[in-house]
Amino acid sequence: MEPRSYLFVPGDRPARFGKALASGADVVVLDLEDAVADAAKSAARQAIAEAVLALPATEAARIAVRINAAGMPDHEQDLRLVRALPLAAVMLPKAEDAAALAALHQALPGIALLPLCESALGVSQALPLAAAPGVQRLVFGTLDYALDLGLDLEDDLAPLEQAAAQLVLASRLAGRAAPVAGVTPQLGDALRLQADTTWALRRGFGAKLCIHPDQVAPLHAAMAPGAQALAWAARVLEADAACPGAARVDGRMVDRPVVLQAQRTLARAGR
Repeated sequence: MEPRSYLFVPGDRPARFGKALASGADVVVLDLEDAVADAAKSAARQAIAEAVLALPATEAARIAVRINAAGMPDHEQDLRLVRALPLAAVMLPKAEDAAALAALHQALPGIALLPLCESALGVSQALPLAAAPGVQRLVFGTLDYALDLGLDLEDDLAPLEQAAAQLVLASRLAGRAAPVAGVTPQLGDALRLQADTTWALRRGFGAKLCIHPDQVAPLHAAMAPGAQALAWAARVLEADAACPGAARVDGRMVDRPVVLQAQRTLARAGR
């Protein structure tokens, strides 16, 4: 099953790495970019190297690193670090150029790439970015994207509708996993986290970024199908088994797309 949650942790805070892994996050993203001051980036690389190399293989496989963008002073040093580590993936911020992703894939063979689309240009290039070699899935950097376009996300995510649709469609056309939705910055606000997660799922996203361990369990709960959806899916499959191709459930025709959706719903619940 594809990861559902990606939890950011500042790379210069090694005391938090264990707590992040214990949170149940599918992927822990050790950050070398925005969360780390320039003066602390070298120490952060050292902390990440020591921590990852000390982990069992099963735990190291849950680690990704967000490196600094191509062209930034620390980019090459970040590449030297991640080449030496057994990582789940590398997240590239400010992703706007598919050729740069192809070059990164050559520099990091065997490591999955997570392009972070966080600008108007990045979103406009969603399809070539998604189709670039080595890319696992796209990630939506909603806060930077909103800043780039002057959007207000305080009340809801409606201003992101068009960009979200572009990322989801590009991912499907490129045959990639459904993209990762952006963070919910309102810490301690369970209702907003649930609303943001529901918004993302209904628009075709398959995972979400987190910025605090306390967001992980509620996120996973919000992503899981509810009892009513599971009961409906079970009835659909029962009806289809009894009368393939011409079933009817609760007054609704059940055809092949409905059956496949029911199977997907049950699969999301681990059934």
